[in-house]
Amino acid sequence: MLKSNMRNILNNNFYSLLMKTILIFIIMITNIDAKEQYTNALIKEDSPYLQQHAHNPVNWFAWGDEAFKKAKDENKLIFLSIGYSTCHWCHVMEGESFENEEVAKILNKYYVSIKVDREEMPHIDKYYQDVHNLLNKRGGGWPLSIIMTPDAKAFFAATYIPNEPKYGRSGIKELLLKIEGVFKSDTKRVVQSSLEIERILKDHKNQSNKQQVPLDSRVIKEFISDVSDSYDKNYKGIGHAPKFPHASTIETLLDIYRVDKNKEALNMATDMLRAMANGGINDQIEGGFYRYSVDEAWMIPHFEKMLYTNAELLSSYAKAYKITKDEFYKNQVDNIVNFVDARFEKDGLIYSASDADSKVGDEKEEGAYFVFEYAKTKEFLESNGFKNSKEILEYFNITKQGNFEKNQTNPYLNGKKAPDDLQKIKRVLQELREQKEYPFTDYKILTSWNALYIDALFEANYGEKAQNHLDTLLDKLYIDGILYHQRLIDKKPKVDALFEDYSFLVSALLKAHDFSLDKQYLKVANTLSKEAIKKFYVDGNWYMSDDEFQSEAGSYDSSYKSAFSNMLDNLLKLAILNEDLDLQDIVKQSLQNNSMTLTSSPSNSAWLTRVYLAFERGYVSLKATKDKLISKDVKSYPFVVKKATDDDRYQACSLIACFASENSFEAIVIKIEDFKR
Repeated sequence: MLKSNMRNILNNNFYSLLMKTILIFIIMITNIDAKEQYTNALIKEDSPYLQQHAHNPVNWFAWGDEAFKKAKDENKLIFLSIGYSTCHWCHVMEGESFENEEVAKILNKYYVSIKVDREEMPHIDKYYQDVHNLLNKRGGGWPLSIIMTPDAKAFFAATYIPNEPKYGRSGIKELLLKIEGVFKSDTKRVVQSSLEIERILKDHKNQSNKQQVPLDSRVIKEFISDVSDSYDKNYKGIGHAPKFPHASTIETLLDIYRVDKNKEALNMATDMLRAMANGGINDQIEGGFYRYSVDEAWMIPHFEKMLYTNAELLSSYAKAYKITKDEFYKNQVDNIVNFVDARFEKDGLIYSASDADSKVGDEKEEGAYFVFEYAKTKEFLESNGFKNSKEILEYFNITKQGNFEKNQTNPYLNGKKAPDDLQKIKRVLQELREQKEYPFTDYKILTSWNALYIDALFEANYGEKAQNHLDTLLDKLYIDGILYHQRLIDKKPKVDALFEDYSFLVSALLKAHDFSLDKQYLKVANTLSKEAIKKFYVDGNWYMSDDEFQSEAGSYDSSYKSAFSNMLDNLLKLAILNEDLDLQDIVKQSLQNNSMTLTSSPSNSAWLTRVYLAFERGYVSLKATKDKLISKDVKSYPFVVKKATDDDRYQACSLIACFASENSFEAIVIKIEDFKR
């Protein structure tokens, strides 16, 4: 009887548990169906950007063989959309078109649709940006919209395409149907057009390397002249709206000053840095710079914050501080580091970016988290005990009429004296902000961007912090002798490194060696440089990847400094550290291949101009014992690397000979400066 009762109890418990499990499963399925009506192949991808599109009604594919085979087998055109997770207009196009069922039906019926994260695949983005430039006679951007034949040959390129005709642009529905109709009625002409585009791009690449001209010091004069011609003397900065920081140009100007004491170069650089620091492109409350300003006065930014923007500006402000000793620039250095620590750092690695848009109710609005409404801000300050609320509002230029949408203000400074307890005021204003949701953060870890930031930390005298970040990056993304391009914090990396990862990581490793004189960093830098030459340097050209999709690594500093130019700088350093003339020859040939660019428009390739300056003037190797070299910095000449030896005297050496030997550091610095002049 007892056994029978126990069996009944167990059976009843099992039945009850089974019913609960089934009920929970039904609820889960119901909720999933209710929440996400559509799911496409992007659900399997790690990229946060691709994940954002995983529930569009568009039947998206990731870049890969499956999508291209489908297009070829079904004789369908390919619609390629390239963007990134914190791109405002990418979000707009998604909301208008890729979440629109009518657009999705057209794409799903007539096209194979492919999504690419440009941060995950910069080499693919670079190639199709070149296609856009060729077809439209102007630069592209994101989202980038490309239409290709079933054989993946591009013949149409645009950026943002509205859902309905507006802004002088065709609507996406009519555009897609029209292009598909032309392809069906005149396939031969479309295919010929796509092949012609491919031929022109190849010819342009080949021709650019054939047009070589002599290089001399006039390159530097032409660079300063170019920058001066496009320099905004009223608001400072380069060009007009939209206005970008151009950090690589600023750093090049600063290094030209350190070599030649050119006051015009110094003044343009420091004036730009000061204007941006006081402007609305700089987050006056939490620190960190936004990607660019939509107006010429640096007042209203596009509110996304990119790691690479802050990395490059960190280096620029650090160099300005070394030259001028002005605490203003040091404050910006510290503000950037504090921002990255607070918003991007995770377990020793650094996230990629944060969005411009914030949620307000059920909708997202650009800049919503960052801007302030006058009355509410005044009331909040006073409720926190600030009797000088009017003074505070005037300092940050928060007004009733505002300078942004809905009478809200994006704070900026215009020279008013800072109120007392400024840091406390900023903390309170941040508390007010945090009543709203902070924008989406792209939690992807990119080797190249992390290395850019680490390099800048070394430049900014945050050496130990930089070294810790570098060690973590090597541990998490350089595994069993394989370097990877990216990873998520909690997942293993899968994508092999691209050229830019090698370029910027080697640069960070060389800075780490200079800081610590730990030979292990130099060893890894040598290993990765040899790999980079083997993988990406082919027949005198540098490429962004070593896969079947070859895109040439250019000298143009786009969103950030050219990885190609940066690698040449690495090779100059390694040449003198290893006394390797072959590396010097690679640099010389690469500069000569780009001589037409350097002589005709050097300001478009600022970092390459800086490399040419380093090549012309020469890197110097400063040798002594480790104890004598640690913490020593030759601030007056930018092209110096340190190398520990057994010699108790300081020695200064070029690639082929040592030219000075001194007992004191001050004396050897003078010899370095005299030798280079």
